[in-house]
Amino acid sequence: MSSNLQSFLPSYLLPRQSLKWSVFVALLVHVSGAIGMAFFNREFFVGFTAINLLLMFILLVWNEAELHFTFLKAILFAFFAGLFSEIIGVNTGMLFGDYHYSKVFGEKLMDVPILIGLNWFCIVYAAFQVILMMNKSAQLKRVTIALLTALMATIFDFVMEPVAIKLDFWQWHTPEIPFLNYACWFSISFLIALFFHWIGVKRSNPFAIYLFFTQLLFFVFLALTIS
Repeated sequence: MSSNLQSFLPSYLLPRQSLKWSVFVALLVHVSGAIGMAFFNREFFVGFTAINLLLMFILLVWNEAELHFTFLKAILFAFFAGLFSEIIGVNTGMLFGDYHYSKVFGEKLMDVPILIGLNWFCIVYAAFQVILMMNKSAQLKRVTIALLTALMATIFDFVMEPVAIKLDFWQWHTPEIPFLNYACWFSISFLIALFFHWIGVKRSNPFAIYLFFTQLLFFVFLALTIS
């Protein structure tokens, strides 16, 4: 049996056909959501956060050039690494800091939304694809790629954190967002990126690059417009 899962898909579902539509959907969802949260009914649009995360994950999978088992391993590792790290963080405060999640992301496992695992995958995988795109000449070493991926993911979190608090995705029990949060984001993202490299994840998902910067601009816009 072929390990390439896309051998079972019809041609109109393959990535080359899906990229432009996926980018359109991502832009439509994030632009309408940003405008709605900033200028209309914030609570109404925040209510679609979990659906948006699932949709972006589906589009990310749909646009993967080769849906083989390497990609599945990448999803599972990032999902469980992120989820278990958050479970430790929420229940002990030893990772990230002292915080709790709201009900925005839906069902929880040990006080952590299950969808947070997908969020970790989407952010780190998209950042990894951005760095691979920048490394077209293959000059960067494995550790450097992982470090740059971790830096991009941490910058993303730095932009996202204040907005996420205002939108009640989660809340910190301290006056300021602790430095430990960003240190853990960097460290865990670094380990996930190293795993991606170790199993042979290639530059194979152009949508991931669009998704990373669309979401980053989404949070930048909200940081400038909501209070």
